[in-house]
Amino acid sequence: MTTTNNKNVATVIHLSTLTHYFIPFGNYIFPIVIWSSKKEESEFIDYNGKQVLNFQLSIFLYSVLLCLIAIPILVYTFFQNIPFEAIINDNNLTINNFHLEHIGGIAIIGIIAAFLFCSLKIIEFVLIILAAVKTSHGENYKYPLSIPFFK
Repeated sequence: MTTTNNKNVATVIHLSTLTHYFIPFGNYIFPIVIWSSKKEESEFIDYNGKQVLNFQLSIFLYSVLLCLIAIPILVYTFFQNIPFEAIINDNNLTINNFHLEHIGGIAIIGIIAAFLFCSLKIIEFVLIILAAVKTSHGENYKYPLSIPFFK
């Protein structure tokens, strides 16, 4: 049986990951601080702290991989396949012949990776809110797509 205090602490651990929208690396710092200070008090808090950190590390890993795929492909495709002429007139830069018709199949992979990255961030937000709601009701929540770094 989990107490209301334990439910609230576990919920705050989940919601503290949303601080990364305001504070860089807040999604790691705040959950680690809260979890490490309260994990001895309750098995429920310990379980949820591990789940939060596993999920955040997994999302970071997936984001890095998608960016490593998308960014080089899109930059290469832009500079290699799109012809443009830069004409400097009176300190103005004009780009002519800017066409998207020369984009190849490899660019589609980059576009898909960029789309998956954006989708991953939306899914992350929704899953954090869902986990916080489930935890506030006293349920153990296991994030999907989470790699178990902490067991």
